[in-house]
Amino acid sequence: MALLQANKDLISKGMKEFNILLDQQVFPNPSIPEEAMVTIVDDWVNFYINYYRTQVVGEQQEQERALQELRQELNTLSAPFLAKYRAFLKSL
Repeated sequence: MALLQANKDLISKGMKEFNILLDQQVFPNPSIPEEAMVTIVDDWVNFYINYYRTQVVGEQQEQERALQELRQELNTLSAPFLAKYRAFLKSL
């Protein structure tokens, strides 16, 4: 079952907004442990999922698929950010 176009558009919008959030981040000084940054990023992902939960359309199964895809995309976007943070910590 293909995602509804409205949900595809919502996922795209969420990805763009999340990417902006990641691009705006300045690494803290003093730094925080890598595990704490992972927790923060997970919290951001959960925040976005909860925010968009009220906006997805379709039947329950369709909504769940759209939210699952959004979560997967946000996790994919966060991987390079976390790798960059790990490199930052190693450079200290």
